Amino acid sequence: MAKPPKPDASDSELDRIKTGAFERNVALTKMGVGAGAKIASHTVRNLFRRGESKDQANRDFYRQQARELADELGRLKGSVMKAGQMLSLYGQYFLPEEAVEVLASLQDNTPAVSWSFVEPQLIQALGHGAIQKLHIERKPIAAASLGQAHKATIKATGETVVVKIQYPGVADAIDTDIRTLSRLISATRMAPKALDLTPVFHELRDMLVRECDYVQEKAFTETFSEKLASDPRFIVPKVYPEFCAQRVLTTRYEPGYSVSSPEVQALSQARRNKLAKAFVDLFVTEFFDWKLVQTDPHFGNYRVRIDAEGDNDQVVTLDFGATRPFEARFVDSYAKIVRGSLMRNRAEIAEGVLEIGLMDPDTPRSVLEGFGDLTELIVEPFRKPFSPGVPERLYTPGGAYCFGPSDLPARVGQTAALKMMSKHFKIPPQEIIFLHRRIGGVLVTLRTLRAELRLHELLKPYLNLPD
Repeated sequence: MAKPPKPDASDSELDRIKTGAFERNVALTKMGVGAGAKIASHTVRNLFRRGESKDQANRDFYRQQARELADELGRLKGSVMKAGQMLSLYGQYFLPEEAVEVLASLQDNTPAVSWSFVEPQLIQALGHGAIQKLHIERKPIAAASLGQAHKATIKATGETVVVKIQYPGVADAIDTDIRTLSRLISATRMAPKALDLTPVFHELRDMLVRECDYVQEKAFTETFSEKLASDPRFIVPKVYPEFCAQRVLTTRYEPGYSVSSPEVQALSQARRNKLAKAFVDLFVTEFFDWKLVQTDPHFGNYRVRIDAEGDNDQVVTLDFGATRPFEARFVDSYAKIVRGSLMRNRAEIAEGVLEIGLMDPDTPRSVLEGFGDLTELIVEPFRKPFSPGVPERLYTPGGAYCFGPSDLPARVGQTAALKMMSKHFKIPPQEIIFLHRRIGGVLVTLRTLRAELRLHELLKPYLNLPD
């Protein structure tokens, strides 16, 4: 379901959000005009700066421009705010680091909207008859960019459910919001002039349309429930079709703790390892077996149900709006990159890279080698125990990889900065962007759980790795 709010998220309730094309355009156009004036002023001041002073001034300027953009997106909420979040994923390939950092900070923990604003959407979607069967709490339990969630009780059965209501007008505003955001990125000069971002914004639009389709999300939720029904490690909320529509989704209320909560952090190493293994198993199964991946790794989408009687803790999986199917040929090509990285086979890495479209056939060998250096580093936790090149301090005496003290993200970032600055490296296709979004989320989860795992065996059946 929607992400859990900060403790005081619902205390600063909004009366409404701007969903009309005109008023949203006015708000963002004002910002674009202001950005143009600031750019002119900054350019003049930079004429008198030199060296490090000029570089620092540019960094400060980009950070301020991005902060103003993020603040306005946060006030507007809706699809334009979600698009800003998604843009941060693509932005790492063409936006200044400072801008990416600010856009990535756009969180779904936003102020809720008043019940009087969302109630008409609920009535229109379900009708008075269905709503009369529910006792709905007016104060939401969570608020996000596209909608908010209210706890409710089914009067006839006493079951506790969560009703996720999309904000009125959000879906209708997607096209306008994407066009306006595209113009703003250009106006703020955060992206290179020569770079055509049209394909990026087309992809952002398609993703937003999918995330606003609660009928599709309902189907994905039911699919995951069916696939995980026999695995006691996971809980998928039951869907209540009678209380679902294009803009409303109702599922059973499934409480649990955040992975980062004191309650989960206090679990023994063995129990945290079991939870971490479940997270990795789920992702690997989604990608290689089902070819259907829930690509939003937000902590709020995964809760932990602690077993008070023993050590059979469970993972509650929520919010399937960002679920993506992957074609078999993409999975096969990506598997070549992973297998080649584990086997240190640069030819196999290059084959997978070219098949996916990350680079072209005329890419220089030096660039492909640089990419190989990067991917061989990324798969570090999945290597055999005590593999050469892996810091020995990151292994337990039994050969498990220690995610808690690992500095792998920093080493990957440094290597990427050194190796991948090339005109031959293209903005990756959306499949890569959102797959890596989920992979990054899994690794953050393992680090948060301070997991100690041996993961090499997990990939062997999928990659045909030798013994």
